[in-house]
Amino acid sequence: MSNRFTQYILAAMVLGIIMGSAIYNFLPDTRGDWASSINLIAVIFLRLIKMIIAPLVFATLVGGIAHMGSGSKLGRIFAKTMGWFISASFVSLLLGLVMVNLLQPGANFPGTLPAAGQSTGLPVSAFSIEKFLTHLIPTSIADAMAQNEILQIVIFAVFFSVAMGALPERSKQLLSLIDDVGHIMLKVTGYVMLFAPFAVWAAITATVAKNGLLVLWKLIVFMGGFYLSLFILWGILVVVGFVVIGPRYSHLLKLIREPLMIAFSTASSEAAYPKTLEGLNRFGASSRISSFVLPLGYSFNLDGTMMYCTFASVFIAQTYHIDMSLGTQLAMLATLMITSKGVAGVPRASLVVIASTLSQFGIPEAGLLMIMGIDTFLDMGRSATNVIGNTLATSVVAKWEGELGPEHAMGPGDAVPEDMVPGEVPAMAGH
Repeated sequence: MSNRFTQYILAAMVLGIIMGSAIYNFLPDTRGDWASSINLIAVIFLRLIKMIIAPLVFATLVGGIAHMGSGSKLGRIFAKTMGWFISASFVSLLLGLVMVNLLQPGANFPGTLPAAGQSTGLPVSAFSIEKFLTHLIPTSIADAMAQNEILQIVIFAVFFSVAMGALPERSKQLLSLIDDVGHIMLKVTGYVMLFAPFAVWAAITATVAKNGLLVLWKLIVFMGGFYLSLFILWGILVVVGFVVIGPRYSHLLKLIREPLMIAFSTASSEAAYPKTLEGLNRFGASSRISSFVLPLGYSFNLDGTMMYCTFASVFIAQTYHIDMSLGTQLAMLATLMITSKGVAGVPRASLVVIASTLSQFGIPEAGLLMIMGIDTFLDMGRSATNVIGNTLATSVVAKWEGELGPEHAMGPGDAVPEDMVPGEVPAMAGH
């Protein structure tokens, strides 16, 4: 079943490229209309994903934390998780900085540079540390779930589940109900994911039909350098996975093929969340860990996005022939390390972070206009990389906590084994 689904995704991607190219080349006058109409299928799929994300995160997270027992264990897991996230972010930012200096994609840029004072239209004012900190706490859990604010849902779920753990007798029936909701939501997820191949086809077709593949050639050096850097980052993540987890990490890479392709083809990490959670649970990661670490990773552990921030920022400086000393670049890295953590809920987050950082270092924000046209193609790689980074983080924390058990066999059409969702984790071998 898994292999067939992977093949469907691949076939949808290839078909999308072919059909999108045909529309772009042979229907130039109506390519925009075609792209908008076809993209509606992808939009519907992403809305279906958004429909299930909030209840899925809440049910699995509350069930997982409530079964942890002590609050000290939750604090220990949180500390390990954030330590990993900060370390991974630093490595990603540093790699982007090193690669952009080695490759020099902005040197001798052949295109016309936008006027330095031209506006990008990005909501740079939407970002500030103060707004981020106040954004963490939901004014209403109903509003947070309606807006799919994952970080706010996590904050409320932590308080709610810790309170349930403190009142075990009174919360027994409610916890059983939440466990049932988790099972049901994963079944609903299985139904939604049946539409994934159609959404992949629509997303690829619409993107290529609207922009064409020739647009990539205008910035081929920049794109090539960025994707080379992403592959190196993938290599680093995979090596770390084998070192920490061991040879069985290769099987996790197989289990996340589907979410990787979904994230890449739809340019959305969120679309891959349900399949990523399923892959981690099949791998043997305790649902108590995966349901806690994975949602946090969607706000704090975006490895592909981190690397893009330094790579794109220095690229723009290179195109405008702005010389940046090593000290200035390291200061930019430190700035991005902080600002990149404060974009929860901000649309086009990576571009907003870059725009706000450029202005602090005297680099024209207008330089982003050069790459905004191909940002969707870049976002594909970033989204897939974020999936790899978050699955690695989750499995490593599970390993450190002694909650990485044996892999679970799956039958055709199964969603997730009954004993894995959301908090009733089976006894782990050797624990």
